Amino acid sequence: MKRRSKDPRDILLGAHFSIAGGLHKAVLTASEYGCTALQIFTKNATTWKERTLSHQEIERFNEVRELAAIQSICSHASYLINLASPESIKYDRSLKALENELLRSSLLSIPYVIMHPGSHMGAGEDKGLQRIAQGINTIFDRSPNITCRLLLEATAGQGSSLGHTFEQLARISDSVEAKERVGVCFDTCHVFAAGYDIRGKKAYQGTMQSLDRIIGIDRLCVIHLNDAKKGLAARVDRHEHIGEGKIGIDAFGFIMNDARLKTIPKILETPKKKGSVDYDQINLNRLRALVSG
Repeated sequence: MKRRSKDPRDILLGAHFSIAGGLHKAVLTASEYGCTALQIFTKNATTWKERTLSHQEIERFNEVRELAAIQSICSHASYLINLASPESIKYDRSLKALENELLRSSLLSIPYVIMHPGSHMGAGEDKGLQRIAQGINTIFDRSPNITCRLLLEATAGQGSSLGHTFEQLARISDSVEAKERVGVCFDTCHVFAAGYDIRGKKAYQGTMQSLDRIIGIDRLCVIHLNDAKKGLAARVDRHEHIGEGKIGIDAFGFIMNDARLKTIPKILETPKKKGSVDYDQINLNRLRALVSG
């Protein structure tokens, strides 16, 4: 039976868009694609250099958001942040960078900040998980003006990275004192690379049941929709276009039609344009077409 797509405005779907030219530019871009959700970096994610927002930037961002049909916005923390680091200088720098990201996102009234939990760098899983939770507690204790929720992103498990099992994510969350201030971001490519199969209906249901049992589906706040270049349990983080990777199209249909996930924003992080080919539009259209009428 051919699927009939719903009104796109009923689906919390979007992509990560660039803030080149101003934070509000990402909102405009998302609106042009008919998105209802959006992910941004609030600063350059590949540098430690911080960014201070001006009153004009915040005002412009809020004005454009109000005019656009964007219902949910999340930000992604810098890739340099590593709260599991055993090196005190890197750890302190990571603490400050994450704190600044949370404060900056709070000023923009962004409800979610997503971060990769970190890598223990040889210090061991237990110590790494403890340091991550301690760091989060420290930040929330010393910055009462933070209003957004911190989301731990499920990772692919490359090298010494943490957060590639539901148990690890649960251990961090359970060790945070203000549990209502943390949640989880489920990345399809990452969980698949980490060994959680979502390709068939039975496999998908099993993975979601494990997530609910170990973490709690109520802690799931954002979903990253990415196909995977590498196979199941490859422990390699390489995103592919929807339906063109090792996960395949069916899994995305399960997610798009799962009633439990209806109110959770779903964000594309797939490769962008190649020449004249607009892959954001292609991938968004593929996902919209999967939604049953």
